[in-house]
This record gives sequence, structure tokens and C-alpha cells, in this order.
Amino acid sequence: MPDLDFLHISLADQRLYGFADGQLRVRLPVSTARNGAGERNGSGCTPCGLHQVRAKIGAGLPLNAVLAGRRWTGEVWSPALHAQYPGRDWILTRILWLSGCEPGVNRLGAVDTFRRYIYLHGTPDTEPLGVALSHGCIRLRNTDLLSLFEQVPAHCPVRIEQAACPQWASLSLQ
Repeated sequence: MPDLDFLHISLADQRLYGFADGQLRVRLPVSTARNGAGERNGSGCTPCGLHQVRAKIGAGLPLNAVLAGRRWTGEVWSPALHAQYPGRDWILTRILWLSGCEPGVNRLGAVDTFRRYIYLHGTPDTEPLGVALSHGCIRLRNTDLLSLFEQVPAHCPVRIEQAACPQWASLSLQ
């Protein structure tokens, strides 16, 4: 499968769309921020606009590896571990760390996506997707993230928008 050359995340659809050579290749359910769209530091919102994948973290880690501070804790998520830490915001498997590309919108100052630690990351399979529940990041199924991680190069553009994408929702995957 070719590398994806563009990702589009729709907050309204709660979907990630991945494109290669102008063709829709990937359509995945996600969970974005419970607080909606917003760029301000401390808002708990998902930032909109044009971003890029600034760093890929976690290559070679096991499925459901628990990450904290962008490092593997040595733990692997399980229902028992979840019960032991019920309030934990789980960051699992891999991280695609985003950086804003638009100064004053999602880059630099109080709106800097990278300094806000906004990621695409895995979440426990027990958590619902298609529903906005995160603290600002974009959550995916761990198996979906594993595949996406391999297809997304560093610096891949990522557009995050509030609008629905009906033209892409009906396209067949190529």
C-alpha cells in the first residue's frame, strides 16, 4: 500500500480520511475533543487548520503499549490495568505528534498545537469512537493506528476541520 500523502479529520463526522495520489485510501472512526474545536492552550479542544505530523513515536512497541510523556511505561493496557487506574487518560500503541502550520492560528504563542501535545494516538478498545470524548487529541483504535502509523510519513499534512465531509464519506476506498 502506498504512503498516504494527506490526512483529513472531520470533527462533525468523527472520521479520519487518508489520501494517496488523490484517491481515498483510508476512512477510520476517531474520537476528538469533548470540548469541541479550539486552538487555545488549556482549552481541552481539538485544534483546527493545517497541521503536519512532526514526530512518529512508538515504532516497534507492542499493541496496547502504554505511553506517558511520549515514552513507553513498560505497561501494556489490559482491563485489569484499566480497573487499577480508572481515571487515566490512556495513550496507547503509537503517537503521531502534530505541529500546526499556521502562525497565530495553530502555531506559536498560546495556540501552538505542538506545545499543546496534540496527538493521534490509540485508545482502549472499550472506549467508543465516533463520539467526541478526548481532551484535545484524536483517538483511534489501536489496530487502525498501527496500520496508519506505517502509512503516514513524517511531515504528512493533516487538515482538521469542524465541517462534515459528505463528498468523502460516500467515496469508495481505492
